[in-house]
Amino acid sequence: MKVLTTGLALAGIAWGQWATPATAEIDAIYPDIEKLYIDLHRNPELAFHETETAAKLAARMKALGFDVTTGVGRTGVVAIMKNGPGSTVMLRTEMDALPVDEKTNLPFASQVKGVMHACGHDIHMSAWSGTAELMATHRTQWHGTLMMIGQPAEESGGGAAAMLRDGLFTRFPRPDYALSLHDDDTMPAGTIGYHPGPFRALSDGVTITIYGRGGHAAMPQNTIDPVVIAARTVLALQTIVSRENNPVDPVVITVGSIHGGTQGNIIPDEVKLQLSVRTYTAEVRKRTLEAIRRVAKAEAMAAGAPKEPLVEGGGAGSAGLVINDPPLTLRLAKALKAAMGDASVIEMPPKMTSEDFSEYGHAGVPSALLHIGAVSPANLEKAKATGIPVPAPHSPEWAPDREPTLKAAIKAETTELLELFRGN
Repeated sequence: MKVLTTGLALAGIAWGQWATPATAEIDAIYPDIEKLYIDLHRNPELAFHETETAAKLAARMKALGFDVTTGVGRTGVVAIMKNGPGSTVMLRTEMDALPVDEKTNLPFASQVKGVMHACGHDIHMSAWSGTAELMATHRTQWHGTLMMIGQPAEESGGGAAAMLRDGLFTRFPRPDYALSLHDDDTMPAGTIGYHPGPFRALSDGVTITIYGRGGHAAMPQNTIDPVVIAARTVLALQTIVSRENNPVDPVVITVGSIHGGTQGNIIPDEVKLQLSVRTYTAEVRKRTLEAIRRVAKAEAMAAGAPKEPLVEGGGAGSAGLVINDPPLTLRLAKALKAAMGDASVIEMPPKMTSEDFSEYGHAGVPSALLHIGAVSPANLEKAKATGIPVPAPHSPEWAPDREPTLKAAIKAETTELLELFRGN
């Protein structure tokens, strides 16, 4: 990595006139950023185990002149650059990967069995690093305090909360604004999507343990089969969405994991279901979680189960609603349109996916999570023509169109920071 020098100061450009990085500047740092991306993709780490990842990011920030603290919230990184009077702006990236076996066939695919950057956090970290480099290079062109955050454990939830508990907003400058950028499978690579107001859903993880009476598969009459109870429960849970909820108040109940038994000729004693529940309001969330408990209990009772199922979750560790501060979001969108063109910056609908970036907004900091398209236009057109969706985040085949995505992400993040350092 090499910090670029420019002739801007020599050319007499005053503080605050650098509104967005030039294409040539991004092109110049891109080879190094691409190497970082490939390295991060090859070497993913799971939530709260991002030790090597954090070390790589910390080393880069130190080389750029940031004051760096590691181990915040267990494995988090905080890099501060104080650059005169002005706003304090936080730019956050996630660091963790997912427990997914990669199936992209990329030449730099994950070298860690069962672990993959399947949600694009490697893209986020690489763009974040490129943005930091440009901001450090051009520190004579802006003023304020830049707060670069490498956050652990977004995927499992708890990473943002852990950093806040460890003094993120007390040991370090409390930001005036918090920003983040997330890759997206619904827009062409490099397109920026924004949505003022509620944007990403509430998320609850729920585990249901169903109890039965095990025995020989050839003598089911002597057992109470928890596999059958589990199957009925999975189907019955969907009626909560289709028959108990107002269709204009979105709810998603997904059973993403079901485990029970050891082999086909044994009826097990218990089966465990793991659910992901997404809602947008506290009222709908409460009603949905209560309905899940009721349905699970009723199916077990109907089957004559020896005891009620154990329903856990829907409390601590759940992700809150991401609310993009409307004035902040619209201000950023205006600056991004000026820098990248109206066609490249679009208002997008809210999503049912969740993000613990919500924690920073709930802590009272005006926040904005924007999205960046990460799929080639040709692949999107093919998907539209065939009706077969492109691979999306959390898929083992998720592979962002890296060059246009990374370059646009760096441009967008730098533009956002410069807009906020410009003052009100």
